[in-house]
Amino acid sequence: MRSGNTQRTKTSIRALQVIILGLAVVVLSRVFYLQVVEYDNYAALGEENSVRQEYVDAARGLIYDRNGVLIVDNEPIYTITVTPANFKEKNIGLLADLLEQPDSLVNAKITEAQRYSWHRSSRLFTDVDFRIFSKIEENLWQLPGIGHLIESKRHYPTEMRAAHVLGYLREANQREYEQNSGLRLGDKIGKSGIEMIYEEQLRGELGVEYIKVNALGQALGNFEDDKIDQSPTQGSDLITTLDADLQLFAEQLMEGKRGAVVAMDPRTGAILSLVSSPGFDLDRLAGRLDQDYWVDINTDSTKPLYNRAIQSQQPPGSTFKPLMGLIGLHLGIITPETEIYNSGAYIRGRAYKDLAEPGDYDLAKAITFSSNTFFFSMMDKIAMQGKLNEWSKLANDFGLGVPPSIDLPNVNRGILPDSSVMNNRFGVRRWGLGDVINLGIGQGYLAASPLQIAQMTSAIANGGYRVQPHLIQSFQKADGSIETYKPDAEKIEWVQPEYLEPVKKGMRGVVLEGSGRWYANHPDIVIAGKTGTAQNPLGKDHGWFTCFAPMDDPQIVVTAFIENAGFASVSAAPIASLVLEKFILGEVTRPYVLNYALNFDPDARDEEDQPAVETENETQSVNEAESGE
Repeated sequence: MRSGNTQRTKTSIRALQVIILGLAVVVLSRVFYLQVVEYDNYAALGEENSVRQEYVDAARGLIYDRNGVLIVDNEPIYTITVTPANFKEKNIGLLADLLEQPDSLVNAKITEAQRYSWHRSSRLFTDVDFRIFSKIEENLWQLPGIGHLIESKRHYPTEMRAAHVLGYLREANQREYEQNSGLRLGDKIGKSGIEMIYEEQLRGELGVEYIKVNALGQALGNFEDDKIDQSPTQGSDLITTLDADLQLFAEQLMEGKRGAVVAMDPRTGAILSLVSSPGFDLDRLAGRLDQDYWVDINTDSTKPLYNRAIQSQQPPGSTFKPLMGLIGLHLGIITPETEIYNSGAYIRGRAYKDLAEPGDYDLAKAITFSSNTFFFSMMDKIAMQGKLNEWSKLANDFGLGVPPSIDLPNVNRGILPDSSVMNNRFGVRRWGLGDVINLGIGQGYLAASPLQIAQMTSAIANGGYRVQPHLIQSFQKADGSIETYKPDAEKIEWVQPEYLEPVKKGMRGVVLEGSGRWYANHPDIVIAGKTGTAQNPLGKDHGWFTCFAPMDDPQIVVTAFIENAGFASVSAAPIASLVLEKFILGEVTRPYVLNYALNFDPDARDEEDQPAVETENETQSVNEAESGE
């Protein structure tokens, strides 16, 4: 009996030993598997739990004017971030109180960050002021998952705005995230202007920083003394073609008016100034978006976000006549000596009105005094000879009917009719001479933007070269290298010097004897130009003036377009000539014209008003100017 009990005890001990040994083998095998076989994987995971990877934004490239004046830089802002995996929902109330934001908004932003990534930190609120930032920092110990970034926002150190040229930044949308793996939640990208066109160059390359964190996700310092961090690469600086002083001056002249001014170097197409009025305040769109202001400018009936310089499509009026003269000479419809009698109207089925004095007109005189009859007659012959499509192609060579290849988004092409366009507009065989004869004076179904008219005028001024309008002259990269932009200038082969001579003579006459003599003539600058008063079926006529100087060695073309301002001679001509004068002389020497232009208010005057202009020697009524084109 006693021997049997001893045997069972021994068996139990051996079984227990086997079980313990088996467990030990299992544990040791598992330890071997984790520590040896899967070392690489689990070591990395362990590091992830104690090390956080943070992306470091690159400094966005700066923007300068052509003379090296800094016009866009960056200033620091504080951003609060969240890492959703470490954040506790019970802390939403505390976080909202510290941020002085509604709980619902904070909750919505955290939900958005969770949808983007549980483990990556995302921006929660940007551009918070230092007081709130300090409160958050003091309470980080009870807000696991909350962190901060010191970022930057755009700053505009000069008085000029150039809002439509520079453009603004806003957060990337869902589609943009999906298309660009380099974007993170809350990243801002260029949404308009050159900020949008040159986003890739300005943005630079992200850096990576590794930070040691505790179990609450709070930062404890840099990992491995920054040895494995990757520094960001700063975006390229842009050197624009803008002249900051000239841009500011043009903006001041356009204050309170609707329209646009384009100043261009006719030799290269470099844009010296581009103003669309009304504009908007880029400062209020930088950093955290001012929602009230954003709603205001989106619902404003004057459409301040609309870039009238490149998007407006309006009949160019008589500014088209110089090009019409070149086409007539090339097609052999006229010679420089051809004279056409103006009786006060061109009779072709009905009377087409002509405000020029009755008499004989050659091409130069017809441009100088803007005789409609001369150009009605030319368009009549072009149409009757079946050359509408050829006329359209020749005008197209000057940049009409095609979107200018300027480095800005959303450029309109305008309207340049040919037979196909007319068929689409009116129907096949449902249009005739009466629908095209007005094209000869820049009316009818012809439409162009101020930029296109400036491009057209440049080709006349520079001897027949089609230049490419552009805003950037060079990039300065982070390594110090400079990449210079070299624009194309294409000779318009059919334009001959003998064509240009009478046209330029006529444009010089506009300033000396024609409708530009009151406000566009300058004693020290040889200016050539053309006014244009475009009929507007929806209200008062629009005023155009396009000009260049010096006439024999053009350095600048200025085109001004003023909406609903009536006669161009008293609306657009003063503004364009002042911009030109400011550029050529570096100052304005006609204070009476400057005072007039600054105080000209299209909305406050009607056709009966007769503003007076103070000259050095007299007060001159501008009744004559009112009747000029």
